[in-house]
Amino acid sequence: MYQREGKSAFKKDLNNTIALCEALGNPEKKFKSIHLAGTNGKGSCAHMLASIFQEAGYKTGLYTSPHLKDYRERIKVNGKLIPETEVMEFVNSYDDTFSKIKPSFFEWTVALAFHHFAKEGVDIAIIETGLGGRLDSTNVIDPEMSMITNIGWDHMDMLGDTLEKIAKEKAGIIKKHKPVVIGNTSNVKSVFEEKAEQCNSKVYFAEEYRIPDDLKTELRGKYQSENLRTVFTTWLCIRRTDEIVYQISYPQLQKGLLKVIENTGLRGRWETLSEDPKVIADVAHNEDGLKWVMQQLKEEEFEKLHIVLGLVKDKAVEKILSYFPNSAQYYFCEAKVPRALSVNVLEQAAKQAGLEGKSYVSVASAIAAAKGNAAKNDLIYIGGSNFVVAEAI
Repeated sequence: MYQREGKSAFKKDLNNTIALCEALGNPEKKFKSIHLAGTNGKGSCAHMLASIFQEAGYKTGLYTSPHLKDYRERIKVNGKLIPETEVMEFVNSYDDTFSKIKPSFFEWTVALAFHHFAKEGVDIAIIETGLGGRLDSTNVIDPEMSMITNIGWDHMDMLGDTLEKIAKEKAGIIKKHKPVVIGNTSNVKSVFEEKAEQCNSKVYFAEEYRIPDDLKTELRGKYQSENLRTVFTTWLCIRRTDEIVYQISYPQLQKGLLKVIENTGLRGRWETLSEDPKVIADVAHNEDGLKWVMQQLKEEEFEKLHIVLGLVKDKAVEKILSYFPNSAQYYFCEAKVPRALSVNVLEQAAKQAGLEGKSYVSVASAIAAAKGNAAKNDLIYIGGSNFVVAEAI
């Protein structure tokens, strides 16, 4: 499982997924889809799109990763988790067949998602890539359109050590004669233009469009403004592309954006967990994501800032820590996954970065200590990795 183990669990080709789909009768060809990639924001955008399609009356599948608490969060239809019984029946039915293919955890899950969406007869499935794009297991679909939210520094050991290389991997989801929406071009616009031209695909750059003043989302993160613009541009693309048959009115767009959490169950995006003191959790875990979050922290009102922080091993730790304020009190911790960065290593790196705090044996004990030290008007922020936020929730 990549989310737990890291790079050793990543399989960088589509052969297994193709074999799995063939064993299942190619379910990926039995439903329409929209495919999303990007360094940050693709999860939020996927949930926004799913909510919008649901409000327009379409039976909507949603595939995202990773999950926070329940594996079934990855596979939903109209916001409802795939039933436990269906997961178990799928594994029992195909274990012998799949054992010859030797799929990864992610490949198993993609196959299950496609099988479920085909079985449920969804009108549209919103499919988020796991890592990269070109060789991501989800990239066996032929979507109605593609979306790439942005390009940033993450997973460089697998995707490339320049933004251009990373962009080329993400651009691998662009399909022939199918439109693509690009959120933030991240100074690599030419990469997308070149790929779109090769595929004879119309490209929409969200940066060229202005969000209407009355268009809002209930998702509170400051970074959601960029995601909102990307989703709005996607709505424009759907309306302007004759081959895409979905009818979504502006009021349905508005309502979908205001009911994302209710319609899809999205969590962990600048989420307020409690008040007095205020406790906020956010899954931002790389440089670009944390830049936005740290800026938003500065705009909060509080007497003292307490930060519960845990990271994973395969991140640029020193660079990430440089974005955190040295005025906060830190509670360093280690999530219960093999991929978690040792809390002792984190504390030492944090001290070198000028961040003061103590280490705790678990996320729960770190949060308890922060709550014990925080006054009513203080703010507690919990983050650094999906796993820390999952345990906090």
